[in-house]
Amino acid sequence: MPRQLRIEYPGAIYHLMNRGDRREPVFRDDQDHELFLTTLGEACQKTGWQVHAFCLMNNHFHLVVETPRANLVMGMRWFLSTYTARFNRRHKLFGHLFSGRYKSLIVDGSGNGYLKTVCDYVHLNPVRAKLLRREQPLKAYRWSSWLECLKPPRKRHPWMRVDRLMGEWGIRQDSAAGRRLWEATFEQHRELDQAREKGDWQRLRRGWCLGSKAFKTEMLDLIGERQDQRDPGAEMMESEEQKAERLIHRRLRERGWTEYELPQRRKTDKVKVDLAKVLRRETTMTWEWIAQRLAMGHWRTAANAVRAASEK
Repeated sequence: MPRQLRIEYPGAIYHLMNRGDRREPVFRDDQDHELFLTTLGEACQKTGWQVHAFCLMNNHFHLVVETPRANLVMGMRWFLSTYTARFNRRHKLFGHLFSGRYKSLIVDGSGNGYLKTVCDYVHLNPVRAKLLRREQPLKAYRWSSWLECLKPPRKRHPWMRVDRLMGEWGIRQDSAAGRRLWEATFEQHRELDQAREKGDWQRLRRGWCLGSKAFKTEMLDLIGERQDQRDPGAEMMESEEQKAERLIHRRLRERGWTEYELPQRRKTDKVKVDLAKVLRRETTMTWEWIAQRLAMGHWRTAANAVRAASEK
């Protein structure tokens, strides 16, 4: 079977899921959960992603992500590889952490309830997995964005976006009263939602698209256009490189440097190190690309210099 083509366009919304290799844990303790969310936050800073929902289970995760810049593939490549490297380093392991390709289901964001359906599915994962007793509220599960949704805006992760989901629930204002109403309404629907196992939930597990017939037709047309392209990822790579180049040119101007000075300055010049740090934080370009572009020698030289500067 050919690999499913990833559909990418500005403003696309995805339900993303991946399991541990051989269904082994991808989170061994609370620190792993925190590490995953920290890495997700860095990925959002680099890509501009907005997260509508997440749920971290023992051996898999669920994310509902919106991509304003049409950069799902490149962002997920950085995100999963970075978390894997950090997990392996922490637990002194080697090799794969996740099982093959992540699953991505594209979601109709028209405001007709499809975003609500997929976010409800994600938030109810602890209930389906019997990690909560009947009398326990949904917010008792610590590693779900439902707890984030009920916090005041200033206390949420900066990459969390709840306004669209609130709107599909009919909650007009992100206020204390609005959030209390939202929580009470969701808890009332909690038992009813379990009856959706043979309906919407099956479509989420097995499908590639959740939306209206018109939306699905539009996505099929988009797939046809992408299949005609020789290299579907080339356009996105160019876009990421363009962003990196803009950052480089802007920083060089601020420092009064020219392009010709990069190879003439020492490999670990402070300006180069600062610029490499910005590129790693705000783009998905690799250490190899950064080291070559900034004339910093081997990629480990660049990485070690940035790490040393960050520790000061």
